[in-house]
Amino acid sequence: MDEHEHAAGGDEHGATVASLRAAILITLLIFGVEVAGGYVSGSLSLVSDAVHMLGDLFALLLSLAAVVLARQLPTSARTYGYHRAEVLAAFVNGLVLIAVTAGILYSAVGRFRSPTAIEAPIMLVVAAVGLVANLVVIARLHGHGGLGVRSALLHVASDALSSAAVVGAGVFILFTGYTLVDPVLSVLIGLLVLASAVRLLRETTAILLQFTPPGLDLEAVIGAMEEPDGVDAVHDVHVWALSSDLFVLDGHVVTGAATMQEVEAIKTAIKNTLRRMGIAHVTLEFEATPCEGCVIRNPDLDAASAAPPKSR
Repeated sequence: MDEHEHAAGGDEHGATVASLRAAILITLLIFGVEVAGGYVSGSLSLVSDAVHMLGDLFALLLSLAAVVLARQLPTSARTYGYHRAEVLAAFVNGLVLIAVTAGILYSAVGRFRSPTAIEAPIMLVVAAVGLVANLVVIARLHGHGGLGVRSALLHVASDALSSAAVVGAGVFILFTGYTLVDPVLSVLIGLLVLASAVRLLRETTAILLQFTPPGLDLEAVIGAMEEPDGVDAVHDVHVWALSSDLFVLDGHVVTGAATMQEVEAIKTAIKNTLRRMGIAHVTLEFEATPCEGCVIRNPDLDAASAAPPKSR
């Protein structure tokens, strides 16, 4: 990379960080405004929209952390760096959103039983401010960053839709005085947040437990690794996600290659193939014959299979 490309990359990184920081500040301020507005106006749907915005705030913070930490080099104590930090934070975010949403749904049930008076003008103004803030954040983030930033952008876009719905509910209550639309809307927004939180927990749990990343077929990966000339077999292959967009693989390659130059050629061919499949970090162990005892096994199952059958 020449100096011009390096400078351009640095400028883009700086612009992304600045846009994310501005988006976080705006979202944090409007979150506080919506919570206060919901309390003063008595609108539960406005509080639900604030919780939705809280999810946006977590998503933006995770995106900023991912952008900043991606440039932090690994150390002897943290050989993978901080790639898992965003996953752990997202997992905690999912738990918090589920707990808060459960509280809102519980409150909504109470509103159905005992409707509460709502200050529609306050509700309408605050919801409109929230909608405008979401649109400003969308404009700031558009065209910046990678997958993490685009994911946060989708969060904000969905919150803009819920803010628009709250604006509509405010107009409806202002002209009709029918307040039950507020708990109905709060339930709908709560269910939307709950679905997002459950999906977030499912995705982060899969990463923390090192499941095969979604969209990767392990059999297809092994087949692609066996294609280069000189590969006799591939076994003990493990693929997992270090973060939301960084996939890692290790595996054993059996080959009859007689020289290190031939081994290097095979290694290069396999790594190039895997990179095209989205696997960025690859560690390969080459063998002349398949190793014994290198497969991770369940000792309880091994003991059970080795035990003599019970007499009847």
